[in-house]
Amino acid sequence: MTVAYASAIGSHVGMVRSNNQDSGFAGDRLFLVADGMGGHAGGDVASALTTKAMAELDAESTGTPEESARLLRKRLIETNRMLRSTVGERPELSGMGTTFSGFLTVGDQLALAHIGDSRLYLLRDDKLQQITKDHTFVQRLVDSGRITEEEAKTHPRRSVLMRVLGDVDSSPEVDTKILDTRPGDVWLLCSDGLCGYVEETDIEKIMRRGQPLQRTVDDLIDKALSHGAPDNVTVVLVEAKEANAEDTQELPPGPRFAGSAASEIPGGEPVSTARTRLLGRKRVVRRVQPVAESHFEPRVDEYLAELIAETKRRNRRRRLLWLLGVVGILAALTGAIALGYQWTQTRYFVGVGTETETVVIYRGVQQSVGPFSLHSVAEDTGIPVEDLDGLGQRQVERTLSAGSIEEARDIVTRLGVDDE
Repeated sequence: MTVAYASAIGSHVGMVRSNNQDSGFAGDRLFLVADGMGGHAGGDVASALTTKAMAELDAESTGTPEESARLLRKRLIETNRMLRSTVGERPELSGMGTTFSGFLTVGDQLALAHIGDSRLYLLRDDKLQQITKDHTFVQRLVDSGRITEEEAKTHPRRSVLMRVLGDVDSSPEVDTKILDTRPGDVWLLCSDGLCGYVEETDIEKIMRRGQPLQRTVDDLIDKALSHGAPDNVTVVLVEAKEANAEDTQELPPGPRFAGSAASEIPGGEPVSTARTRLLGRKRVVRRVQPVAESHFEPRVDEYLAELIAETKRRNRRRRLLWLLGVVGILAALTGAIALGYQWTQTRYFVGVGTETETVVIYRGVQQSVGPFSLHSVAEDTGIPVEDLDGLGQRQVERTLSAGSIEEARDIVTRLGVDDE
């Protein structure tokens, strides 16, 4: 079956950053997203140069899917050298880099190349599936079972990249894969400004609406903005269709760039739909703190060892603080109990001796705490309870409280004795 491809693209600077370090491209056969790193020092330059260099493949004949995958990897390595050379000419760009996720279409197959944490998803039969795996430190922790997927979303080092293109690694490792596609499939390429802040369930819901692709792109960006959009957001959607399908979407002719790559393109203008332009104006959204800049960390094992050591130190401090807290609470409880017990020993009451059946003056209060009694015998008067009159017996059996030993003795003196 001959497959045709419809596409849509959009990019937004977000609500926090001042410049767009993302770049995107949607051509006839090549589709990609690149997310620059290096801040104002060159993240936008890295992603734009990479996107423009890779976009040249859109017009080239690439052969089989396997040959296309090899070509993508080869061109990315060449682009990496070009980025390093650019830094040699412009030292102020030192440390710049970029992610890359993109594919070439070859009939009903895709040749994918991926490095970094931009992602490729597939919506097939209304089910969204992540195709690429992030080259990040937290993904390494997830794979090793040290943290869960949920913990990775909020991990303080989620911005640490282990693989990127640029002035950080002379020989980056690029993942390639051959993917089958069929009519009805919708492929989503995005920077982490989308997938890092919008839940996959929400992305799936938006993509399942069956709207025109450009409307879907705008809705995905809108969703990121509604979450505060602390990072740049770039989205490329590609739908596989039967080549003779009458409902093939009408699209702008020629290649389309987005983000930082959309500038300085001869005859081209930044891709900005009416919806995206509106979103760029003042708008009430949930504000969030600026996202940490992504940075490259090639020393995986050393970095992990340092983190483990740091985590152990932090855990020791946490355990020490927890222990001190427990000791403090126990000390407070012990002090409260001691003070309470001391107060009970300032009280007295007159009652019946449990073994002697005589009138006894007790020190303390009548209550007990578990098996522990809060009173003890202060004086046994030796007066048999049966010698008291009826009222006196009832009073002693119910006990008579006193504030001191003298007051207790006065109570005993006033007890009525049966004259019979």
